[in-house]
Amino acid sequence: MSLQVRRCLMLTAFAAVSAVTFVAAYSLRFGGPIPEQHVAGMTVAMLCAVGVKLFSFCWHRLDQNVNRYIGFHDLVTIAKATTLSTIGLSFVDTFLLPEVSTPRGVLLIDWGVTLLAVGLLRSAPRAYRDLRSNFAKETGRRALIVGANDEGESLLRTLRMARMQPLRAVGFIDPDVRQFGQHIGGVPVVGVPEDLPRLVAEYSAHEVLIAGSLPGRVVRTVMADAQRAGVPVRAMPTHEQLLRGTVSVGPRDVSIEDLLRRDPVRLDNGAISNWLAGQTVLVTGSSGSIGSEICRQLLKHKPAKLVALDRSETGQFFLDRELEALAPGVVEVVLADTNDRERLDAVFQEHRPRVVFHAAAYKHVPLMEKHPGEAIKNITLATRNVADAAEASGAASFVMVSTDKAVNPTSVMGACKQMAERYVQAKSVGSACRFVTVRFGNVLDSAGSVIPIFRQQIAQGGPITVTHPDINRYFMMIPEAAQLVVQAATMGQGGEIFVLDMGEPVRILDLARDMIRLSGLREGEDIEVEITGLRPGEKLYEELYNDSEQHKPTSHEKIMTADCAVQPLVQVLHDLRRLEAAANDSVAEALAALEEIVPRMPTETLALRVAA
Repeated sequence: MSLQVRRCLMLTAFAAVSAVTFVAAYSLRFGGPIPEQHVAGMTVAMLCAVGVKLFSFCWHRLDQNVNRYIGFHDLVTIAKATTLSTIGLSFVDTFLLPEVSTPRGVLLIDWGVTLLAVGLLRSAPRAYRDLRSNFAKETGRRALIVGANDEGESLLRTLRMARMQPLRAVGFIDPDVRQFGQHIGGVPVVGVPEDLPRLVAEYSAHEVLIAGSLPGRVVRTVMADAQRAGVPVRAMPTHEQLLRGTVSVGPRDVSIEDLLRRDPVRLDNGAISNWLAGQTVLVTGSSGSIGSEICRQLLKHKPAKLVALDRSETGQFFLDRELEALAPGVVEVVLADTNDRERLDAVFQEHRPRVVFHAAAYKHVPLMEKHPGEAIKNITLATRNVADAAEASGAASFVMVSTDKAVNPTSVMGACKQMAERYVQAKSVGSACRFVTVRFGNVLDSAGSVIPIFRQQIAQGGPITVTHPDINRYFMMIPEAAQLVVQAATMGQGGEIFVLDMGEPVRILDLARDMIRLSGLREGEDIEVEITGLRPGEKLYEELYNDSEQHKPTSHEKIMTADCAVQPLVQVLHDLRRLEAAANDSVAEALAALEEIVPRMPTETLALRVAA
């Protein structure tokens, strides 16, 4: 049916409804048959009423809306159109038809009856569609929806509208016990995630659908219980993911990101924007997982210029293309090595950034054990170079990204990071530049981290290698880490070590088993898990604070401070000169120099101490 034919039919229906409601209003006003003396006047007024109503309905484009998608907004529009038509009819009756003089009660009754009749006319196609889909799926596969929230309600409507996927929602599950017993779209909230095995049996569910951004612990509980109950689990993307365009619309298999999902980060965007808007900001390590995400987050706060510095040509090429699309003319990508002091000073003097985020560093623990001299140069000495260049160019703030491996270090990488922390703290004393450090654990799915390695091993048929059955790590999502780094950077007076709330540590063996299960495989049958033993420098447990640090809260619930004594700058500079001299010596000499300045704790001792 063409659009013009549809509009003609809709206008005809509106005209008929307008006439009938006006006559009904007269009849209701007189409590039965219309008195003979009012019939002639009513006929004239009815014709005017039809014309006025059609004009108002067309003005509000009621004839162009799709009836089967009617919602609250459309009902409000109908109310506006009906009210306008009643006001218009009052003017017509008063100034153009004074001899008719329609009773005011008729106009008020006509307003209510018209609103009801047009609302029902517009709602009938959607009501028919919903009822038809409900009855059509009485014999379909039964599904439980986890998440009695906005996404859950959207998923319910999607299931009712879908023709190709015969799923019928029979109940909602939600972690909030206060939701129990309530109904969403006629579907009850039947329990909490811990009740899943019982609810699957009670409601004969064939599938579990996860809706919305639920905490990772809830998703893990649902996955484990659904596996015991023998039903598959799928997840719907969140509204945020759909708006970012990073996922497809339909249900998907549960991912490892779902299992580790944490509560959304609450940011003081006003304070961040006041600090960054209109400023020149420089980020080192901009091609890395954290550095590139910091760049993306910073662009949201409208800096005048963002200088992205890294020595990776390929990484900088792709970053330039991405960031230029996000903020044309704002980003300047710079190729430079943080160990080249002359080049670094030239870049800082040219751009004179007010805020510097230092995220450049090596990160792979086993590789740094074999190349301690390069770790010293790229982690510790590079931090000194960037900090000095920032201060010399007049920067107001310097933020170093650190790691939990700097706490009671057992590795070269951790020891070098601790030395970098010492230098940043020492520089803060008496400096016009505000030097702070932000320390956190592992980020999920960064390049070369455990998640992509496990994916590769699963794709190759195994085995999945885990170094120790009890080894665990803290994890957070890359955007969350970058957001909190930027938030922490707005806090403090200088010299602080801010520590991000990493939540509960995750056992790597459990992570491996989760990924096996999510891949549709079975451990011991389809793929093996092999325990290989701890690698050199690898910790069994990570820590966020050492014994000499006191953790104190800040104004942000997910950011703490590690309060500790600051070493004199003279002592730190002496230690740096010792390390710089040994960096290009043999591996043994570089290790000896590092061990002398930052004693490393044996892995076995740390494991016993943490276990105790």
